[in-house]
Amino acid sequence: MTPTIEASGLTKRFGKTVALDGLDLVAKPGQVLAVLGPNGAGKTTFVRTVATLLRPDGGELRVAGHDVRREPRAVRRMIGLAGQSAAVEPAMTGRENLELVARLFGQDIRTAKANSAKVLAQLGLMDAADRLVRTYSGGMRRKLDLGASLVGSPRLLLLDEPTTGLDPRSRIELWDAIAGLVAAGTDVLLTTQYLDEADHLASQIVIIDHGRAIAAGTPSELKQQAGRNVIEVHVRDRADLARAAAALAGLDHGQAQVEEATHRVSVAVEAGTDRLRDALRSLDAAGVAVDDLSLRRPTLDEVFLALTGQALTQTPDTTAGHPAA
Repeated sequence: MTPTIEASGLTKRFGKTVALDGLDLVAKPGQVLAVLGPNGAGKTTFVRTVATLLRPDGGELRVAGHDVRREPRAVRRMIGLAGQSAAVEPAMTGRENLELVARLFGQDIRTAKANSAKVLAQLGLMDAADRLVRTYSGGMRRKLDLGASLVGSPRLLLLDEPTTGLDPRSRIELWDAIAGLVAAGTDVLLTTQYLDEADHLASQIVIIDHGRAIAAGTPSELKQQAGRNVIEVHVRDRADLARAAAALAGLDHGQAQVEEATHRVSVAVEAGTDRLRDALRSLDAAGVAVDDLSLRRPTLDEVFLALTGQALTQTPDTTAGHPAA
């Protein structure tokens, strides 16, 4: 079966900045592929290259078997793109926005109206279809922007950090909309800095750093790659955080992570339930009052930190006005 996306040795530079440095990546049909990485890792550059908005400097990139350099028109006919901010016209209604985009895709008036109505219903926007977009919430605007990328019935939907800036409720609503699209047969390439988003939506994840893929697999497989479980303790008194961290750090000579806001301390350990007993003894000996103690698998955040040595909170790299994110 032909991959939806296949990148091999893909490179892209902006002056002295290397945005993509021999990226290898495969997205199979019928799935959401999430690309994770800090700002400057090359995520947005990759999406823009898939969308034929940027021309790669080297390597190969194919979308459903079509080469992005030699067959850009064929690629464009197959994709829909929703960027990092909602590109909708606030002075028009939601329905008018979608019908305009459909007409730009070359659809006749009847087809444009039918497809726009179908997408509005699919995204749960029919009740607001004839309201001006300026009255929409941020989450509704992002849904409408998603709809604008769907009226052309793309085989592949490119979502570049689609929930950035949304409140938790709007994020969940957009997640539901994306899941519904995938269930209906749309393939999705998703870039995100929200690891819970990738965990919730993606069937495959590729982690990139400095323009290269450093790990790939299902969320479960990536968590297994971290190779260690995590003991997490919720202390009753914030003043006990330092003592709890010292007690847990002695378990496997690891470094305890402290979250002051939630009164939590965590540490990676090699073993399993026997380490829980050791942790409880150490905390008791240190005189730390505990509200909760658990053993769990690592989160994607912890996997990312283990693989890259950094968190997803870095400053974006820019050269000549082009983000390398």
